[in-house]
Amino acid sequence: MGFKSGVAIAAIACWLAVSLAVLAEQRPSGQPETDSLEVLQLRPGFYMIAGAGANIGVQVGPNGMVVVDAGSLQNADALVSAIKKLGAQPIRYVIDTSADPDHVGGNERVSKAGKTLFQTSNPLGEAMTNGGAAAILSAEKVLTRMSAPTGKASPFPTAAWPTETFDQKRKYMYLNGEGIEVLHQPAAHTDGDSVVFFRRSDVVVAGDILDTTRFPVIDIARGGSIQGEIDALNRLVDIAIPSIPLVAQEGGTYVIPGHGRVCDQLDVVDYRDMVTIIRDRIQSLINDGMTLDQIKAASPTQGYTPRYGSDSGPWTTSMFVEAVYRSLTQGKRE
Repeated sequence: MGFKSGVAIAAIACWLAVSLAVLAEQRPSGQPETDSLEVLQLRPGFYMIAGAGANIGVQVGPNGMVVVDAGSLQNADALVSAIKKLGAQPIRYVIDTSADPDHVGGNERVSKAGKTLFQTSNPLGEAMTNGGAAAILSAEKVLTRMSAPTGKASPFPTAAWPTETFDQKRKYMYLNGEGIEVLHQPAAHTDGDSVVFFRRSDVVVAGDILDTTRFPVIDIARGGSIQGEIDALNRLVDIAIPSIPLVAQEGGTYVIPGHGRVCDQLDVVDYRDMVTIIRDRIQSLINDGMTLDQIKAASPTQGYTPRYGSDSGPWTTSMFVEAVYRSLTQGKRE
């Protein structure tokens, strides 16, 4: 290749780079970036979206969309954009599995991107149906955590609060030809946890009761407990069905954790067993009269730390051990 040809190619390459840069600058600043979100189809009409905060479940059907958890506030626009690509039907419900910011931060924007099932032109009726937006459903404790007593500032805007709450063990609905059960799991990760079971799709959205990226977060200050966590994991095991008798076939119930990869029943069993073993180890050390510092030094998470533990970040191994200890010794002298 001659000198002139080389110069021409270099000039073209330079022009192309400049043109791409100009196009990038011309992209509207408000346009959400969705490249960081991963959308995985689990069943016909059912999807998991990862990367918007907590894992999100989306059921799509002729009655509209049901979204389980709304991710974090900073990812809300990207999440709405990703959901709209799944179908033309409006979002009808947002179901919160807890009051954690990475689960409910996007409530307002996801809800307002949808449309209530109950249309009315009456102003009072509009107020009762979330202003025409999609309903936000949760256990009653979630509303308690997201709101605040009179005269105090709430941690979330009013439009992000649940519009429908329940305090019984189970809330259910039937949409898109499918039974949907919202099952309250008290005193697990917090006192407001729910798991959401889509019966025909055979998918359970577990929230932070199941987190394959770390030891479970037991939030004592918000009503969490180690026994409630184990009870909730046992409930997940009971709901999920493995691929039996065709064990060589990929099948069975899908369980979507709050964070991490999609699980099956065996994964939940392994996680439950891990939590139970560590609970029993710490209880034994408590029975031996050890202090919290002595228990931490004894490494009761040994064997599981490389997979689930961390020495830094928002939830460390030390914090988990302390939470289990506090849960087991509540109401007792240390």
